[in-house]
Amino acid sequence: MKRVVIVGGGISGLCSAFYLVQEGYQVTILDKSDVSTGASFINAGYITPSHFIPLAAPGIITQGIKWMMDSSSPFYIKPRWDVDFFKWTLLFKKSAKKSHVKSAIPIIKELNLKSSDLYEEMLSEVDFPFQYEKKGLLMAYRTAKSEEEELEVAEMAVKEGLDAVALSKDEVRKIQPAFSDEVIGAIHYKCDAHMTPNYFMEQMKTWLKSQGVVFEFNQAVEEFMVKDKKITALKTKDAVFGADDFVLASGTWTYALAKSLNLYVPVQGGKGYSMDVRRNTGITMPAILVDAKVAVTPMEDFTRFAGTMEFSGNNYIVRKERVEALADAVKNYYSDFEINQEEKDSATSGLRPVSPDGLPYIGKTSKYNNLTIAAGHAMMGWSLGPITGKLVTECISKIRPSLDLKPLSPERFS
Repeated sequence: MKRVVIVGGGISGLCSAFYLVQEGYQVTILDKSDVSTGASFINAGYITPSHFIPLAAPGIITQGIKWMMDSSSPFYIKPRWDVDFFKWTLLFKKSAKKSHVKSAIPIIKELNLKSSDLYEEMLSEVDFPFQYEKKGLLMAYRTAKSEEEELEVAEMAVKEGLDAVALSKDEVRKIQPAFSDEVIGAIHYKCDAHMTPNYFMEQMKTWLKSQGVVFEFNQAVEEFMVKDKKITALKTKDAVFGADDFVLASGTWTYALAKSLNLYVPVQGGKGYSMDVRRNTGITMPAILVDAKVAVTPMEDFTRFAGTMEFSGNNYIVRKERVEALADAVKNYYSDFEINQEEKDSATSGLRPVSPDGLPYIGKTSKYNNLTIAAGHAMMGWSLGPITGKLVTECISKIRPSLDLKPLSPERFS
């Protein structure tokens, strides 16, 4: 039985293990933490074919500069001296153009649609039930400017074959009565779905263990052992783990691990914030509060409020001003509901692994013929978990991939 070691126990790592065990591989998952926190646990839980435009798009740099000195802004870059971040920013700027967006849209759309199908297959195949609701997603707005922008995106979505409908103020209130009068309309993306990530992650870990997957927690990789063009093993402070194939699905830490192998896979941590409200909110529909860039999700037994994108290095510092901005946005969009101080105090953060061009890295490397990388999914990590795991398994098994991996090459910036 061939052995595979996966570095990283987030959604990409678990989904890779899910498909690998079905192909008969013996899988070990290493993680530098205990795999109970992080972006895979606190995200909005969206499966989003609607999110087909990459983060690296025209105008984002200008907006980021405007917001740079405002630590409560939806998109915040903390000024700092960091050569790796400077290089990443230059690549991001180079990608943020119309031609790139045009070429990226069909790639991101196909990844999301295939992943959505795989979630549905998974639900029918595994012996544990998990929340998967296809109510769609509301892109709700309060200003005429946001309405104009969202209508333009919706028009693109329809041309791409996605089910998107523009709703008037009265129509959106019928679907989501909890909205305040300040919400003037929304785009309803009926193609989207949502889940409860933290529950799914724990259920998936339990299932994988029942299939013989070994989890090695609190094991940070310190060194890779290499012979010829193959990785033979990796070392942690406690042990050496040998295998036939290795997968780097290590989120924001992928950059440093790849660098130790003389590979350039630029990733920056885009910090997001999350608060769970475990009382009746009256919120029944997943929604993105467009003007504030806040995601709201009714999960199994709580409502999650998440959002913001902060580039301040790989840390989990929770900035109170950003939590307050998130809570203020919620107050403006919903009537008779407000996040209280205790709920704000419970806010946590996670790091999304962001590539410079808004596309994930999925595929083998030419330098090491038994190394596959799966990282850089940014805000689509949850949505793209299953398709990432499927593609990783196809790479390792030398099966023709489900889609063209060339645009996702881990070596495209080398």
